[in-house]
Amino acid sequence: MPAADPSTMTTPDTAPRVLVLVREGCHLCADALAVAQRVCAETGAGWASQDIDADPDLRARFTDHVPVTFVDGRQLSLWFLDEAALRAALTAATAG
Repeated sequence: MPAADPSTMTTPDTAPRVLVLVREGCHLCADALAVAQRVCAETGAGWASQDIDADPDLRARFTDHVPVTFVDGRQLSLWFLDEAALRAALTAATAG
């Protein structure tokens, strides 16, 4: 599994709390986006997605390892985004 460097993907002042790296036509990516959208709508957290194929560095780093979900710049999941885990990460980050 490739090592992620979230500092190159987000900036604390402008970045949404949740970032989902995806690829067009990926069914797991569609599932992860649905989870992110639902949980972030419920919690009020900002979120975004980024297509790794639009960025040569991301494509090289993650190849077929998508979706990848980050919360506050830290990798939360790879391939599957669990709704409860995302909620817990958002809550823990807010509380801490």
